[in-house]
Amino acid sequence: MKAEKIRGLDTAELQIQLREMSDQLFRLSFQMSMGQMEGLKKYRALKKDRARMLTTLAEREQNAAPASGVKAGKE
Repeated sequence: MKAEKIRGLDTAELQIQLREMSDQLFRLSFQMSMGQMEGLKKYRALKKDRARMLTTLAEREQNAAPASGVKAGKE
């Protein structure tokens, strides 16, 4: 999944996608531990897509914090 497409999704959709990817990653890691190496490329691609989604969510949270009036710094 491309970063532009990920940024086009809203936060709720991203969280749903992340949950589904976590399930897929679990199943693929289980299959690989059983000796089935067929899903290695898919596993790597899912990990990268998951990282992109987590990065996008973190960016949104970081951008939302200053807009809501929360200041980070010395107290």
